[in-house]
Amino acid sequence: MSNDNTTQGEVVKSVLTAEERAQLTPDDILQEFIKGNERFRNNNLTQRDHSELIRESAVGQNPKAIVLSCIDSRVPVEDVFDQGIGDIFVGRIAGNFVNDDLLGSMEFACKVAGAKLIVVMGHQHCGAIKGAIDNVELGNLTTTLANIKPAIQMSQDYMGDKNSADEGFVKTVAENNVRYSMNLIRKNSPILKAMEDNGEIKIVGLFYTLTKGELLFVD
Repeated sequence: MSNDNTTQGEVVKSVLTAEERAQLTPDDILQEFIKGNERFRNNNLTQRDHSELIRESAVGQNPKAIVLSCIDSRVPVEDVFDQGIGDIFVGRIAGNFVNDDLLGSMEFACKVAGAKLIVVMGHQHCGAIKGAIDNVELGNLTTTLANIKPAIQMSQDYMGDKNSADEGFVKTVAENNVRYSMNLIRKNSPILKAMEDNGEIKIVGLFYTLTKGELLFVD
């Protein structure tokens, strides 16, 4: 059940069906996410019967979107968009970058399972972004952070201090990391690129602010 189809105070007890999802366009879903984020910021999250949703979703799922997010504990993806069990796929990795495994997951989500929206979401004060800027080296984390280096290179025109203490630079790199990830999706997945070109899906970039809980579009 779409959150926007519920009345104030109504408790959601049913998961999104394939028929309900079929009536949604990628833009419909994006607008629903924007409205959901407004509810989140206003402390007005949709009431849900999670026990019933768990039981009902066990027999199948029809998520409307897949969100690529950082692992940061301060970014509760389902809450940020006010979505419930069965509504969205979520892929999380430090620094919300794209690799082959996440591309495969997105292809499954969209081409196989029917999701219509891909969201790449960076966030304010990202530790992975700061670590990449600072050239942190620590075991496997070194390789992980290397995936963010292209975004740092994209940010060299920044006019302030190019270090992790400059909040503006960290934000610039985080936004460019979203842009770079979106470009990789289109470049390295002909399946998703074709679906986007055909209007079957939409790929969007967002930046989440920890201080306000709001979403900013990344062009």
